[in-house]
Amino acid sequence: MRSSSASLVVDALKRNEIRFITVLPDSWMFEVYELVDKDPYFKVIPVTHEAEGVSICAGAWCGGQRAAIIMENSGLRSATEALGRLYCFPVLLLMSYRGDVGDRAFFGRPIGRTTEPLLQVLGIPYLTVRKEAEIESAVRDATQTLDTALGPVALLFSGETVR
Repeated sequence: MRSSSASLVVDALKRNEIRFITVLPDSWMFEVYELVDKDPYFKVIPVTHEAEGVSICAGAWCGGQRAAIIMENSGLRSATEALGRLYCFPVLLLMSYRGDVGDRAFFGRPIGRTTEPLLQVLGIPYLTVRKEAEIESAVRDATQTLDTALGPVALLFSGETVR
């Protein structure tokens, strides 16, 4: 992720009182991970599997904290079982959008083809954030949806935010 985009994401997380973060770092979101990991505002828990991260975030919500997981969209398939069981727990999914239009990595195409359909099947509302100017409002809107819908919400980062 561009360093300017990563800073905007971190600032938006703070403004929306998301303090608890689980991470399974990927190359496009690594800058966000580095910033939250160094910032004492955040409680950062590295995980070995996306389903583990989603489950830990659900537990944080039960403890009264807003929570997010940083992961690649390829991990959405891995997290599906946990998301299906924990559908009523608000967890913000911060994902790079490998395979989106404009991604030059050939391996991203199959991942990109399944991301949005899988979110739709799971009933997870999502926004695709392609411009830095959209970051603040996307995090705000996603947080409001977390609070009212009581379920996961996804932000997919692509376009100028990651390239």
